[in-house]
Amino acid sequence: MIQLYYSPGTACLAPHFLLEELGLAYELVLVDTTKQQHQEAAYLQLNPKGKIPFLIDGELHLSESAAICLYLAEKYADGKQVSHFNPALGTTERARLYQWMFYLSNTLQAELLSYFYPERLSDNEATAAQVKAHAEQRVADMLSYIDAQLNRTPGAYLLGQELSCADLFLFMLCRWTRGMTKPAREYPHLTPYLQKLFDRPSIQNSLEQEGISAPYY
Repeated sequence: MIQLYYSPGTACLAPHFLLEELGLAYELVLVDTTKQQHQEAAYLQLNPKGKIPFLIDGELHLSESAAICLYLAEKYADGKQVSHFNPALGTTERARLYQWMFYLSNTLQAELLSYFYPERLSDNEATAAQVKAHAEQRVADMLSYIDAQLNRTPGAYLLGQELSCADLFLFMLCRWTRGMTKPAREYPHLTPYLQKLFDRPSIQNSLEQEGISAPYY
């Protein structure tokens, strides 16, 4: 059985959503970061990076949230009658999926990490506060861009008419903005988009299983 090592509300959410969407049998394995379990020898033996999420599927040990999502979609979507999660190689849809997944993981997620952990970029408290403020502004610019792209998309989702793992990944990142001055839920096109995603059983089940309470995004 697939195992997903997780800590509630972290980057494990997107793979968790996708496991639910694909209807796969899986086991959630809690890694309590408040007790530094991700730095304990037992976990580091499995995942030397000491990061979350971490997926075990047979002989495969895989980290990085975006990579896990793409792997699950490629391996399991077609057999689960949800082939739209796995656009054919070389197609426009596949290229756009890659574009969104890399933008979300390499750009938006990276900036969100600067917002949440500014002390990693400066030992000076005042400078760290500036890092956090600038990161929030850059996140706002990125959300504005995504909001505009949703308005141009010929459908309800990032790739058009069909849900993709990029949408699940974006919901996770938008949830992380809920404490900002202008969270994702307050952008005109992101507002109905996030509500539509939140209404999906896969997202509600995952949030419940991880013990996450309101505000959900």
